[in-house]
Amino acid sequence: MTANSPLRVTVWNENRHEQDPDHVCRQIYPEGMHGALAEHLAAQEGIEARIATLDEPEHGLSEAVLAETDVLTWWGHMAHEEVAEEVVDRVQRRVLDGMGLIVLHSAHLSKVFLRLLGTSGILRWRDVGERERLWVIEPGHPIVRGVGECIDLPQTEMYGERFDIPKPEAILFISHFEGGEVFRSGCTWQRGRGRIFYFRPGHETFPIYRNEQVLRVITNAVRWAAPVNPGRDEVRQIS
Repeated sequence: MTANSPLRVTVWNENRHEQDPDHVCRQIYPEGMHGALAEHLAAQEGIEARIATLDEPEHGLSEAVLAETDVLTWWGHMAHEEVAEEVVDRVQRRVLDGMGLIVLHSAHLSKVFLRLLGTSGILRWRDVGERERLWVIEPGHPIVRGVGECIDLPQTEMYGERFDIPKPEAILFISHFEGGEVFRSGCTWQRGRGRIFYFRPGHETFPIYRNEQVLRVITNAVRWAAPVNPGRDEVRQIS
């Protein structure tokens, strides 16, 4: 990535709910959740977006594809265990070398996220379609630029603490749900040269990725996670 080149984003989705003709996800996102996200990102100035899915050869994430990816977004839910370890290795190396990673919703249990963070990613959850309010608690951070003081989602799946993650470098959102639970819904880390952002909203049975504020956060996060100083660190002997 150079100063004048577009930001190259690969939108990865396991794409399993979308293949079930009776699943509500297919009605909400006839183009797939990955299609909705890629279409939105590709419409933003300076961003190119491509799609990769689980059932493609190498899950759509070959060495060549990742070499041409500045930021990878990841959505998974029911097929985490089907992701090949060699692909996880490959993604981990690219993040350590400077590729950004945006981890969405139920990808908190993805192999990629757990490998990079080193914890279980376990949390509390309840799926009854309750209201969520995500409060912005770091209004100066570039990921929340233009979002306002909060995001209201009328129906969503509840995620609650304790969320087993290492201490974030920044917590950008705290969610509050109708049942009283709270959750750290927007967290950042750095691993090697790569920036990582976890963003909670995105349950497949609600039109979360049609929400303009949610899409703004994801767009901002993609720009924030773009490689700043890509390249591989090496162990060198100094005499």
